[in-house]
Amino acid sequence: KDYELRQYETAKWVSTVIRGETQKEAMRQGFWKLLHYIQGKNEKEMKIDMTVPVTCLVKSGCTDFKISFFVPFEHQDCPPQPTDSDVFIEERKAAALFVRSFGGFASPEKYAEEADTLARTLRNRHQSFHEDFFYTAGYDSPFKLFNRHNEVWYFKK
Repeated sequence: KDYELRQYETAKWVSTVIRGETQKEAMRQGFWKLLHYIQGKNEKEMKIDMTVPVTCLVKSGCTDFKISFFVPFEHQDCPPQPTDSDVFIEERKAAALFVRSFGGFASPEKYAEEADTLARTLRNRHQSFHEDFFYTAGYDSPFKLFNRHNEVWYFKK
């Protein structure tokens, strides 16, 4: 299949917005800010397990990128508040997402290409979706060399 339709439940994510950088640089800066949060830079000085995916919100014609880590299930009810003013907890509402998966090392260009392919496929199949933004989702450590898993997500209208 070219894509799948997934239903996600309401969930909390820890996020940061990096402004005015390239997507690659925004991902790097955002990843480190969020990594510091889960390593204890939060009001409880609590270490939190790393989760996947790491997402990046990409909006058409915009140089602001929102990088996010999923808050582990055991902390969903009450995640510790970040102490970095650039990091925040957000609740994403339940949603239906069109998802395209692909392997390899994903660059911003590869994510954009896969998002274009997914958007074209959805239009051809007369699916209604929010076309002005998409999410990238990475599931692997940079040290994993084989069988990598990446996704692009469009929200169903």
